[in-house]
Amino acid sequence: MSNDCLDSNCANNETTAGAPADHADDGHPRRWWILAVLCGALVLVVVSVSSLNVAIPAIQRSLDASGSELQWIIDAYALAFAGLLLPAGALGDRYGRRETLLLGLVVFLIASVGGMAAGSPTALIVWRAVMGAGAAMVMPATLSIVATVFAPAERSKAIAIWAGFAGAGGVIGLLSSGLLLRWFWWGSVFAANLPLVVAMLVLVVVLVPTSRDPEATPLDPIGAVASVIGLSALVFGVIEGAEKGWAATPTVVGLAVAAVALTAFVAWELRAEHPMLDPRFFADRRFSLGSLTITATFFGIFGMFFVLTQYLQFVHGHDALGAGLRIMPYGVLLLVVAPRAAPLADRFGPRRVMVVGMAIAAAGFAVLGRLPVDTAEGQLLLGLALAAIGTGLLMPPATTALVVSLPPAKAGVGSAMNDATREVGGALGIAVVGALLSIGYRSRLDGVAAAELAGADADRATDSLGGLLGVADGLDPGSAEALRDAGRTAFTAGMGLGLTVAAALLAVGAVLVALLHPRHRPTDDLAAPSSSPSPSASTSSSPSASPGPTSAPTKGVSA
Repeated sequence: MSNDCLDSNCANNETTAGAPADHADDGHPRRWWILAVLCGALVLVVVSVSSLNVAIPAIQRSLDASGSELQWIIDAYALAFAGLLLPAGALGDRYGRRETLLLGLVVFLIASVGGMAAGSPTALIVWRAVMGAGAAMVMPATLSIVATVFAPAERSKAIAIWAGFAGAGGVIGLLSSGLLLRWFWWGSVFAANLPLVVAMLVLVVVLVPTSRDPEATPLDPIGAVASVIGLSALVFGVIEGAEKGWAATPTVVGLAVAAVALTAFVAWELRAEHPMLDPRFFADRRFSLGSLTITATFFGIFGMFFVLTQYLQFVHGHDALGAGLRIMPYGVLLLVVAPRAAPLADRFGPRRVMVVGMAIAAAGFAVLGRLPVDTAEGQLLLGLALAAIGTGLLMPPATTALVVSLPPAKAGVGSAMNDATREVGGALGIAVVGALLSIGYRSRLDGVAAAELAGADADRATDSLGGLLGVADGLDPGSAEALRDAGRTAFTAGMGLGLTVAAALLAVGAVLVALLHPRHRPTDDLAAPSSSPSPSASTSSSPSASPGPTSAPTKGVSA
């Protein structure tokens, strides 16, 4: 269809859902195929968040990278990803969500080639940042297109499937990387992306319709710059806090810049004629509580992955693939549970499902926080199962609440906001749970290390369990075994502290949602659209209107 069809009714008269008028109540006729393609693109970018973690030892040997360089090889992706999400969502709303998705995939493809061929740590850090920029264009585009190609009756189910793949991507990344590294070099983690991205590009062009803001709302460059600086500085400060301490100069500077930039962002958006993300949207409790719930959930998920992969490898001696296989039940069960959350939310209301999900997830993290030093496969499986069931129940209604609380024209920014909360929550989870792990580990080990070791060896042993195991290798057998036992015990205690805090955070979130979340079901909004004015001057739709064919102009989408 020509671009002229974006601004006028054409022969096949498509709606904002991307479906012909005869199918407006059913959504786009290819909607389930479109969802499959979008979930494939989503998994590509989510997998890249975790896939490189298990390749760090091989990268260190091959590129002679320092500890700081290794950290930034991992974190450069998350930093660019989180910082660019909101502007990328706004670009999709303005110029076309499919076009933004395609551009993001092309950038991701180029960066994968560059990362695979990188010959130095600096080059790899740069290419990882470029990959993060591509991912920032891909992820919000996938969710916003899902919101427009499905009619209201099926939208919650589709978003639930999307949320399931988003949550399971971390496990898929660990497992796929473990398999690749069993037989190939570290660059295979990037090389595996190439045929998958090419396939996604073809499928997106063939199957996925485009959509955009029918009002062609002008961009908000000042708001975009402020959001990039603010979110990037926030993630940077959190990363540095976990690595160098919360009182370290880089940490303090990063968090201070974030506070100033995000305050300026809010002040500007409140007075801008066409704000990128109007802060008044947070007055809608579905939007604000949805954001809070997703942040808390990914705090727990990323914190759990961070400590469990180390626990399984350092404490129990499994390799990367073995650790991934033992965490895999979480991803499998999440994919099974998430699609069933939508009908439960329709029947009992999203508030109840979110509260029950957060309570079950909190119980799962608490069980994992009580894992012993000795092998406890049954307890590990129970904790992962509870965490998967809980997060599988709560993520779909929380994501749906956030997305449908915004006008249809802001689907891209709403999707980007959902993704930004995931990234910020994940970064905070790794930082805070990791910091608590270090505190618990060192407090348990200080006396032991001081008694057994001296000088640099003591510092190395108290810095990390990996360092301690290296020190133990140089001791006599009796002393080595005693030190290893003390290190494993201390690590397990620190991990328990971090996961217990994650459980407490989700429990507090459950109480807040129970007290503050609106009690009506999503179908109530569809039956009786709100008459309250939109806080955004860029659209006449109510913030509570659901995106889709029942609440948007007949122009704005083309095949």
